[in-house]
Amino acid sequence: MIDQEKRQAIYLLYKQGISKKSIARQLSMNLKTVKAIIKQKGEMPQSVRRDKIEIDEMLLRRLYSECEGFVQRVYEKLNEEEGISVSYSTLTRLLHEKGISEEKNQRCDKVDDEPGAEMQHDTSLYKIKIGEHLLKVVASILYFRYSKVRYLKFYRLFNRFTMKCFFHEALTFFNYCAPECIIDNTNLARLSGTGKNAVIVPEMEIFAGNYGFKFRCHSIGHANRKAGNERCFYTVETNFFPGRTFSSLADLNEQSLKWATITFASRPLSKIHSIPLNLFEYEKPYLKKLQPFVPKPYVDHERTLDQYGYASFDGNYYWVPGAKRFDVKLLQYSDCLEAYHKRELLAEFSLPPFGVKNERIFPKDGQKPTHQPKNRTKPTNEEETRLRGISEEVNSYLDFLIKEKDFKSKHRAIRKLASLSLKVAPSLFIKAICRAHKYRIVNPDKVDRIVTLLLREASIESPIARIDYDFYKRESFLEGCHSEKIDLSIYDKALEDNDE
Repeated sequence: MIDQEKRQAIYLLYKQGISKKSIARQLSMNLKTVKAIIKQKGEMPQSVRRDKIEIDEMLLRRLYSECEGFVQRVYEKLNEEEGISVSYSTLTRLLHEKGISEEKNQRCDKVDDEPGAEMQHDTSLYKIKIGEHLLKVVASILYFRYSKVRYLKFYRLFNRFTMKCFFHEALTFFNYCAPECIIDNTNLARLSGTGKNAVIVPEMEIFAGNYGFKFRCHSIGHANRKAGNERCFYTVETNFFPGRTFSSLADLNEQSLKWATITFASRPLSKIHSIPLNLFEYEKPYLKKLQPFVPKPYVDHERTLDQYGYASFDGNYYWVPGAKRFDVKLLQYSDCLEAYHKRELLAEFSLPPFGVKNERIFPKDGQKPTHQPKNRTKPTNEEETRLRGISEEVNSYLDFLIKEKDFKSKHRAIRKLASLSLKVAPSLFIKAICRAHKYRIVNPDKVDRIVTLLLREASIESPIARIDYDFYKRESFLEGCHSEKIDLSIYDKALEDNDE
């Protein structure tokens, strides 16, 4: 690009009578360029850019709002869902020009990464909508610092055993690990001390040694020591969550796995324009390859079968094949449960979703008991149907009662209420139910006390019992009048014995 002063000089030389060829020869310029500058009278041309791609502003504003202002997610939805092919730089410029987004200029330090040096792990708590409910989940990320590849999974509960299962799943997926894993000062892996003086829990130290790496805690207040992993959570919040819906925890993890290991790993990084998967292929010779077989982490539990052949575990009941009662050892894995007796595998079970309780679970091979317990708790479907048919107020109260999170014994409460409804007048029962619903009472015994209170207040008139006085004319009554008197003296003797 030729600056303004040089353009003015070329035009002045031409005005002084110097030929165009001489000017081009003296200034070592192309003759066509000199002719163009003279034609423009030495002025800087004002070029107006014409975009080849026109995107509707309303569409951009809608996508920007749906994606909560995260441009990268807007870019993906435009290309994948709207079928509009546009470069990322063009999209950001359009958003700035139309006033949809504001340009942010930030600076940070850059540290050169060494291939195969380290990986980082951290967790973060989120509250997201899964299905129709807003649930708390824990996001766990394993991040390779040089290649920027990552593994993401969400859990409802994250403890030491879950941490082991996550590392096993992530490392076996990549089949490589770095010699060091940078973590914060979490008690899941740290026994005492902080930073470089931290002592790792022996159990976790042995676990890490099976894969070929060591845990290393960063100093307190220096979370930027694992800034790459912290940046991963920001990317999850700005690129994974916006514009996506999740029907269940399994659906959430399925989408997160595809996004972390395929979609994001195949996308060129900003500035250097390198693809994480290609960088990981380059980094593999510097990493430690996992052994051909690494045992899955598990926790063992001792249980004794009940008279029906069930072993209780985590609020559910697992049926173990056999004809006798004996002790079993349950091995809990990340996704299944195995039952052993005298080192013999008897059954393997699939673990139910988080939060499922009081369920009977049978082996994966389809075996089931030939008969059910005779004295098992009977269902209350009939009582519940009869109660719901009394009135709309009772129906609403039962809906509240069943959905109440602090409510435990559903069947007992329904039986108690059904029994109470038979003892009192319908109007009194409905009024007591309305009062219990108003004050959010879930204990059926308190509903019984409400009935007593209403009777004491005399706010309910008891119906007058109708007596049919024609019973005097009944044949059975007349026959009883002429029967012999009953000798009750034997009861007098019994009373005297009790007094002694």
